[in-house]
Amino acid sequence: MADEVVFLNAGASPFGMRVRIALAEKSVEYQYREESLQDKSPLLLQMNPIHKKIPVLIHNGKPICESLLIVQYIDETWKDDKAPPLLPSDPYQRAQARFWADYIDKKVFSSMRGILWSPKGEEQEKAKKEFIEELKVMEEELGDKAYFGGDNFGFVDLSFVPFYTWFYAMETFVNVSVEAECPKLIEWGKRCMEKKESVAKSLPDSLKIYDFALQMRKKLGVD
Repeated sequence: MADEVVFLNAGASPFGMRVRIALAEKSVEYQYREESLQDKSPLLLQMNPIHKKIPVLIHNGKPICESLLIVQYIDETWKDDKAPPLLPSDPYQRAQARFWADYIDKKVFSSMRGILWSPKGEEQEKAKKEFIEELKVMEEELGDKAYFGGDNFGFVDLSFVPFYTWFYAMETFVNVSVEAECPKLIEWGKRCMEKKESVAKSLPDSLKIYDFALQMRKKLGVD
């Protein structure tokens, strides 16, 4: 019996972009269903009753929730000789990759939320400072490597690169240049887009993301 794979997502979500990239890396065929965050479908509420949020991967009727867990599930479930594993085989390196993915979610994304959903002023400036500091930490971890995973695109790259397409919105809202502050990160982001078809096809245009963020700020009454 062929695998039945359904992917519930909202297009601008960087977490959903992770799943898109992983599915593309493993050449998994799936049915895509766009979700409204304001009017969640019965299927989403049924498949993720705890958090009630995207992304959700449904594999043969069984749901997997939370983007990093979904990516790991995809990596373990679909073996593809053409694509190396996303997570390292060495236990220590695997633990380190998970550490940095967790850092991205708890630190980088948190400061991005502070920029996006805070009114202009002291709170947003604090988030801006934290955002740049955290990007510099990521740049230091990248070092002179082509990818966070070394010569090959891997779990940390996949976890982080969806936020690359959000950088323009961050820069516009708080008047900062990520390229000036972290040039190696921008080079890495461009490399991912140019060298990895899975990334290029999974990341929306930065201007579309900015427009989405602008509309969300208006809806939330931030501006």
